[in-house]
Amino acid sequence: MSEPGSQVAYWDAAAATKTFTHPLHPPWLDGISGHATILDYGCGYGRVMAELQQHGFDNLTGVDISPGMIERARRLHPTLRFATLDTPPLSPCPDAAFDAVLLFGVLTCVPGDEAQHRLITELNRVLKPGGILYLSDLLLQDDERNRSRYDRHANDHGSHGSYGVFETGDGAICCHHPREWLATLLTGFETVATRTITVPTMNGHESTGIQILARKPAVTAVTAVTAVGAPSR
Repeated sequence: MSEPGSQVAYWDAAAATKTFTHPLHPPWLDGISGHATILDYGCGYGRVMAELQQHGFDNLTGVDISPGMIERARRLHPTLRFATLDTPPLSPCPDAAFDAVLLFGVLTCVPGDEAQHRLITELNRVLKPGGILYLSDLLLQDDERNRSRYDRHANDHGSHGSYGVFETGDGAICCHHPREWLATLLTGFETVATRTITVPTMNGHESTGIQILARKPAVTAVTAVTAVGAPSR
């Protein structure tokens, strides 16, 4: 159940009723051109994309594993561009296609460590050198309700040493994250900014979340060495 596409049936069933609430922090996008290419990976029903459009961004693409979510997105936002992912975490997008990628509330729905690594690798592939990754997700919670859920499902699904994975009352398998894990997951990116937030969950509970703005290095070490060592022609 750890692959990004393993819960399509759940998200299709939930597509008409769920409300997502991770907030967009516009100041983090101040340095990005309104014509920048932006990918919302795990776009759901297009809520964040519609907000980006309101802020003047006009080159937006949204992808999601759930055909039901994409159908709702197209109905709500017919002027925006959406696509269903057939083989997640892979996307049909070419290498270095985007100036920015948003990943809002997606890692919560991908409880396997290796699956999360594969997802970040894919996003790194489609980002341009120097492009930004804007991640918003949920941290490990310290309240009794969540601790009880973590303990009850420890070792069930295999993420972060299996602690932090849980099942919701309506059947989704989710996970919350230690800060250190997110730092490990983004090794290779340059962290630009972080902020701790409070997020109402899709089932009506308040949780502590984190947002991370990270940048893909403009030139990799291998590329730099090759450039310096290459003979002139």
